[in-house]
Amino acid sequence: MLVSLTVGKVDAGVAVLLTEDKRLIEFPSILLPPDISSGSIVDIEVTRNAEKESDEAAKFHTLQSNIFRTFGQREPTPPILRCRNATQTSVVLEWDPIDIATAELRSLTLYRNGSKAGTIPRPTEVHSTKLSGLAVDTEYVFHLVLRTSAGTFSSDKLKVQTHKMTDLSGITITPGHMPAALRESLQRDVEEIGAKLVDTVRIDTTHFVCTEGRGPAWEKAVENNIPVVVPDWVKGCKRDGRIVGVRGYYLNADPRLRSVGGGASQSHSSQQQQQQQQQQQQQGPSSVTSPRTEITPPTPERARHEPDNDNAAPPPPPPKDDEEKREVSPSPSASPEPKVATDEQKVRTEDLKPTADDPEDDSEDDEHASSNEKAVEAGLPSREKPPPPTAEDDDDQAGFQDVQL
Repeated sequence: MLVSLTVGKVDAGVAVLLTEDKRLIEFPSILLPPDISSGSIVDIEVTRNAEKESDEAAKFHTLQSNIFRTFGQREPTPPILRCRNATQTSVVLEWDPIDIATAELRSLTLYRNGSKAGTIPRPTEVHSTKLSGLAVDTEYVFHLVLRTSAGTFSSDKLKVQTHKMTDLSGITITPGHMPAALRESLQRDVEEIGAKLVDTVRIDTTHFVCTEGRGPAWEKAVENNIPVVVPDWVKGCKRDGRIVGVRGYYLNADPRLRSVGGGASQSHSSQQQQQQQQQQQQQGPSSVTSPRTEITPPTPERARHEPDNDNAAPPPPPPKDDEEKREVSPSPSASPEPKVATDEQKVRTEDLKPTADDPEDDSEDDEHASSNEKAVEAGLPSREKPPPPTAEDDDDQAGFQDVQL
C-alpha cells in the first residue's frame, strides 16, 4: 500500500505529515530522508510482515509456558511442627525444613497459646528451638506461621504437656570425663529412672554429668548454659524418686552438699522437727507465763463498833525524840518530871475548853440527832457523832517544845 503525504513541519524528533483529506500524522523524523523540509511530499509504503509476527507469537507462548511451569505448579507448604522433648519446665520443638517453592521467604514465627513467642532466626538453617521457664504439669499449644511472597501458611496446632516432678522421662544426660566404673554406674542409674543418655551435647540435653570440667563437650555445655553436675545428682533423683535441685550438685559446689539422697536427709530433718513440736505440745506451756489480771470480789462492809464516849481511853503519847532520850537520864528517879509537865499542860487546856451550856453545841447535837433519824427511816446506816475533845486529848497534842525538863 502506497501513501503520499505532505510534510507540514519538521522538528528535531517528530515531523508533522498531512494527508490528502487534511489529517495530521506525527511521524518520526529519523525515518524520513535527511533533505526534506516543509512542503516536501514523501511516499510511504505500508505492508504486514506475517512471518515475523508468527515468530514473535511463538516466542511469547514459550515464555508463558516456562513461567507457569516454574511458578504456577508449586506453592509453599505449611511447616510441620513436632515435640522433640519435654521436661518439667522446658519444651524442645522441631520441624521439617521449610518448603517455599519459588516464593520469597518473609519470616517464620512461633506462637504459644495464641500469642507470639518469638521469630525464628535463619529459618532456612534452623529447624528446632527450645522454650524454658514453663510451668510444671501445664498444657501449652504451639504453632508456626510461615510468611512468603506467595502468601501466609500456618502449621497445625501442637499440644504439649510439661512433666510432673516425679516424671523423669524428659531428662537427657550427656556424660563427660569420669572413671569407667562410675560411667557404667551412671548408665544403670539413668536406665532405672527412665531418663535418656546421649553421647553429644544437643539442644535437648538437660544435664551434663562429669567429674572433671574439660573437653569440647564440656565447653559446649557451658556455652549453652546446660547445668554441669556430678554423678551423685542422678543418684539423688533415683533415691527421692523425683527431680532434685542441682544447686548442691554443681561441679564446683561444696562437696558436703553433694550427699546422696539429699531429699531423704531433708525428710529426716523434717521428721525431727515434727517430733520436737509434738514433745513441746505434750509438755504443755513453758514455765514463763504471760502476766494476767485477776479480778477479786469486793470486800463486804463490816459493822463498825465505835467505842463509847464515856469509856474511851486517851491514845498513848507519841515517842520522844532521840535528843530527849540523850538528855534524860535512864535512872527511874528522872521519870516523874515529864508527868509534872503534862499536869501543867492539862490545866492550860481546861481553861480553854468550852463550857457545856454553849448554845452552838446544843444546836449541833440537835442537827445530828435529826439526821440520824432520817437515815434510820431511809434504811441507811447511821454514824454517831464523835465525842468532843477532852483535856487528855489536848495533852496528847501538846508539842515537845512545851515540855520543860
